[in-house]
Amino acid sequence: MAAQRILVILGHPAANSLCAGMAHAYADSAREAGAEVRFLDVGRLVFDPLFAGYGAAQALEPDLLAAQGDIAWASHLVWVYPIWWGAMPALLKGFIDRVFLPGYAFKYRQGSSLWDKLLAGRSAELLVTMDSPPWYFRWVTRMPGHHQMKKAILEFCGIRPVRVHSFGPVRSARKERLAEWVNRARQLGTRQAQRAVPRGGARPAGLAATSATSGAP
Repeated sequence: MAAQRILVILGHPAANSLCAGMAHAYADSAREAGAEVRFLDVGRLVFDPLFAGYGAAQALEPDLLAAQGDIAWASHLVWVYPIWWGAMPALLKGFIDRVFLPGYAFKYRQGSSLWDKLLAGRSAELLVTMDSPPWYFRWVTRMPGHHQMKKAILEFCGIRPVRVHSFGPVRSARKERLAEWVNRARQLGTRQAQRAVPRGGARPAGLAATSATSGAP
């Protein structure tokens, strides 16, 4: 059985955050369980997170080109980030804006409202922390950040299934509770490493786009 190829993406800007601890725990346990693992810390990448818009000439920085290569390599993407104001941090959103370009992550069909999902064949997992109780985020604010990441971004590009794990409230959590969440991330990493790789593996991603492409939204 082929080993899982797992890319762990830390979307919290702070290297000493709870998210960082969970991301490293997931990566370490998956590696120990036999998976091939790469780790991408968005907060350490050198790039302009301000997307100039589709059609603009905005060359990708070396770190973003490398990130595209890591995503193309992976069969499973793990995103670890906090919910701030209902959604992901601006830095992570800027990373996605710059990396998930037409021609790489998706491609609209000429003369059609349909599109090709260029990252199909990959699965994903979201480990999301929040200060709100997860029940409040689900039933009161209706999970805007989860829907954005799962449906409007990842599934739009063909990545599925997407499993979501919510952790909170962080603000009032005791040290013992925080340690439980880190251990839960460790368990999830082991479990994913032991999953069978889908037949055929991940499809090749689109060719790396060095600038935004016209004709996209």
